[in-house]
Amino acid sequence: MFNEPHDLLHEFPEFQEQIQSLKNNDSYFAELFQRYHELDEEIHRIMVGVETPSDFYIETLKKSRLFLKDRVYALLQEGG
Repeated sequence: MFNEPHDLLHEFPEFQEQIQSLKNNDSYFAELFQRYHELDEEIHRIMVGVETPSDFYIETLKKSRLFLKDRVYALLQEGG
């Protein structure tokens, strides 16, 4: 929904410990996590009206966030 949290700990609650471990021990995962967080924050600001970019830009951000989420999930499924 509109103000629903999309951070990775809410998206994948069953992987919270693994996410924390990978953030601390895997620089690639940490980079993906950080980029996802930055995109999620930007999308949130747009959705609450702080920023008003074009629809194309918003869709591009959402697709990028989804790509990162899928990549993070794949890494979690692999066990790191």
